[in-house]
Amino acid sequence: MSLEYLAQQLTIYVGCILLITGIVGNGMNIFIFSSVRSYRKTPCTFYFLVCSIHNILYILINLPVRIVSTALNLDLTLHSLVWCKAQSFFIAYLGLTSFTLSCLTTIDQFFATSRTAWLRRCSKIQWAHRIVLVVIMVWCLHGIPVLVFFNIPPVTTRCSSDNPAFAFYTTIYILLLQSCIPSIVMVTFGYLTYRNIRRTINLAEQHADRQLVRMILIQMVLVVISMTPYGTDTIYRLITAKVIKDPNRLLKESFASTILILITYFYYVVCFILSKLNENIVSSFILREIFICS
Repeated sequence: MSLEYLAQQLTIYVGCILLITGIVGNGMNIFIFSSVRSYRKTPCTFYFLVCSIHNILYILINLPVRIVSTALNLDLTLHSLVWCKAQSFFIAYLGLTSFTLSCLTTIDQFFATSRTAWLRRCSKIQWAHRIVLVVIMVWCLHGIPVLVFFNIPPVTTRCSSDNPAFAFYTTIYILLLQSCIPSIVMVTFGYLTYRNIRRTINLAEQHADRQLVRMILIQMVLVVISMTPYGTDTIYRLITAKVIKDPNRLLKESFASTILILITYFYYVVCFILSKLNENIVSSFILREIFICS
């Protein structure tokens, strides 16, 4: 069994599993968070709602195309410049927005559990609406260079940036904005929230700290496992771009890239499990009620 055939089978079957799981899981989140009125009034669950919407869009825009192109050997990004630019834009915009919203949920929990009144007042749904709007606008603007620089060069016939400087920047933002910074933010504010909870007797008795630790750990592991290997592979390809490679090496690199790309989807698919930790969501309401009444 060749590596090329194995990569095709993994893309088709694993991709289908990820597609179905991601649509069902994030779809359930969207339905629950949008139908329950009390959820829509809480910043944390509002961030989860918008994050789930972006996750499901990311999956729908990318996975079906990848599966079909592998099964039928028809890659639209190689034949349509419009789709090449559009898909690259949505990958950049949806991915960064999803990671940002995950960080915002952690930051909001820190605000909600703070013993300082003015920090608790920062956890408001009105602020959440404005912040989400700003996040969407910023990452949309950030994706504009993708529409400008991504093309299908006649030499490589591969949808990629034809600007070396922007190609290098793409590698940097994958590592920093989609891996390192989200992990640092989640760990930092997760620890601060944990410390706030431990200092509050009522919350400690309700084991809110254990629920929080579970959520933060899952978020951090998802970000590190799903994005760091892909960022490393991107750096490797950038460094070895001018190296002459034999067919066997190219085949191995293509197989490795296929696996790493599939792994990146785990964040968008498995992330919905975080919101299924209903104990944490319920504890958010408990925290809010305790601090508002105090």
